[in-house]
Amino acid sequence: MKNTHLQRIHHVCDYINHHIDEPLTLDSLSAVACCSKFHFHRLFISIMGVSVTKYTQFARLKRASYRLAFEHHKRIIDIALEASFESPEAFSRAFKRVFAQSPTQFRSTPNWPHWHAQFDFKIPELKVSNMKVEIVHFAPQAVALLTHNGSATKLMETAAQFIKWRKESGLSPVKTSDTYGIPYSDPAVTDDNDFRFDFAGSVKQPISDNQYGVKNGEIPAGRCALVRHFGSHDTISDTVYYLYRQWLPNSAEEVRDFPCFFHYLNLIHEVDECDLITDIYLPLK
Repeated sequence: MKNTHLQRIHHVCDYINHHIDEPLTLDSLSAVACCSKFHFHRLFISIMGVSVTKYTQFARLKRASYRLAFEHHKRIIDIALEASFESPEAFSRAFKRVFAQSPTQFRSTPNWPHWHAQFDFKIPELKVSNMKVEIVHFAPQAVALLTHNGSATKLMETAAQFIKWRKESGLSPVKTSDTYGIPYSDPAVTDDNDFRFDFAGSVKQPISDNQYGVKNGEIPAGRCALVRHFGSHDTISDTVYYLYRQWLPNSAEEVRDFPCFFHYLNLIHEVDECDLITDIYLPLK
């Protein structure tokens, strides 16, 4: 019975993320959960730790924060309306209440560690079902990369710097180049001082020294296990651990001396979280 309830709440959260621009009422969401509205609200809070109304607002504010940080051409009033607020003032009050910064302040200097702390609730884990894993040959890929060292809560700061370099240099344009992420460990079990993550973009020629610290690098060629992750990057570790815990022990394969890496087929400021697609590569001998 407990797992049935978890599945229902998973389904509701997934529904919210896919219908974030539509009216989401207690009646409609309890129907999605196939649960009486008299019990649905309490069930949702007991599992998620927040009300369904707050979860919905947080989902909209989360998307809005990405718009503010990475799409400076978008007007705040348009972002407010997209987030289902009737006015920029109402949006600003709600945004500041949650993130302790006004939309304008966040756009200028986002406090990513505080931002991360507001999303510390997580949907309880369900057993990951079998995923389609392919063995592929990855061709060597020259990249420009920017290394992030330190807390994972500040990853977005480094991502913003890498985006600035890409825009200013024009050497790895987002629209026509591949974008990669290379985590050297799991931030959930790694001390902040030891955590490293490389942001990378494909390049056709070596890059020169620059003020951002972006350097030349390469993702080496070789055999890889490939699995596709759909949805939020917040849950990408579930797919990574599926490879390590379920697929690898039953595959007779051995890992190669290079970390797993992500190929982002689209980016968070381009699409809603539920529409993100990421290819995960596990290098093999």
